Amino acid sequence: MNNFNLYAPTRILFGKGQIAAISQHVPAGARVMVTYGGGSILRNGVLDQVRQALGERLVAEFGGIEPNPDYATLMRAVETGRAQHVDFLLAVGGGSVADGSKFIAAALHYRGEPWDILSAGGKVESAVPLGVVLTLAATGSEMNAGAVISRRETGDKLFFSSEAVLPRFAVLDPSTMFSLPQRQTANGVVDAFVHTIEQYLTYPANAKVQDRMAEGLLLTLVEEGPRLLAAPEDYEARANVMWAATMALNGYLGAGVPQDWSTHMLGHEITAVHGLDHAQTLAIVLPAMLAARRAPKRAKLLQYAERVWGLREGSEDARIDAAIDATRAFFERMGVPTRLSGHGIREPRLEAILGKLEAHGMTALGERDEVTLDVSRAVLEAAV
Repeated sequence: MNNFNLYAPTRILFGKGQIAAISQHVPAGARVMVTYGGGSILRNGVLDQVRQALGERLVAEFGGIEPNPDYATLMRAVETGRAQHVDFLLAVGGGSVADGSKFIAAALHYRGEPWDILSAGGKVESAVPLGVVLTLAATGSEMNAGAVISRRETGDKLFFSSEAVLPRFAVLDPSTMFSLPQRQTANGVVDAFVHTIEQYLTYPANAKVQDRMAEGLLLTLVEEGPRLLAAPEDYEARANVMWAATMALNGYLGAGVPQDWSTHMLGHEITAVHGLDHAQTLAIVLPAMLAARRAPKRAKLLQYAERVWGLREGSEDARIDAAIDATRAFFERMGVPTRLSGHGIREPRLEAILGKLEAHGMTALGERDEVTLDVSRAVLEAAV
């Protein structure tokens, strides 16, 4: 196991009725801006619960944050925050709202051009404090320091990370997800699954705790994901998936182990070029990536085959094939196609995707920096 420095200070308020508890964790005199997405929280009563919990505090609201939050939208929120002298943010929604709110929090304090935070490594020295009320389990953004932001006018989708934007608290009430469309539920399960894989399926590092935590999360998602599609209001299944998604990317799995993230980097550029949902791109790329990199990942693929899929018979190559097939079959069972053609994309814009990878410096990806543009091309071609 490698050395690591883990800092995960977010308070988790988990379970039914926990939205009311935010009144204890937002300063009484705070000027709060509530951020949210497309308006589902107005229909399902979550926003009313948030308003009630905030009580007499001064509150501004900013809605319309998109999936893959757009820089232009977020800058409008920054303008609102500045005009209202906001000193606390409360993100109410899924990972995109949380990511977008992290950027807003950073940009409100940033002295330069906010785009530099994403494009030029601009250092975030401080940020407006924020909390999260999670309504879609997927990204783990409610308990980590990272965010992915898009800029549609330039076709960019970029990542930044800063401890300054770690949420102070996160409310995880599984019942807020009962009304989610199946597509969002399925995407969330796939996203959490691939987050786990990116930190687990690399090469052995004698990190038994992290390995078995990862395997437990993968097994939970395989068991509970399809159950949720059949019974969307199954509280226990929602609870298990919600906590699994948080645990998948709160820092614990990745502490002291090599990490990959090449599937995510290719997926980001597919989203930027073709507009697919983030999780849809992960389901497309991962099986092809595992097949292309089966040699350097051989030991962990065999471990994955045995411990997650129960594959113990046959040759090593046959077990690896079966594990990759099982991964693809799981995504398909969740209703998420595993090829670009499954989304009607039979002639993908490969040169545009590869050009974006090159422009963003994504030319030596993976746990051993071995995913070159040539490897990325081969993976994308295999994913059609």
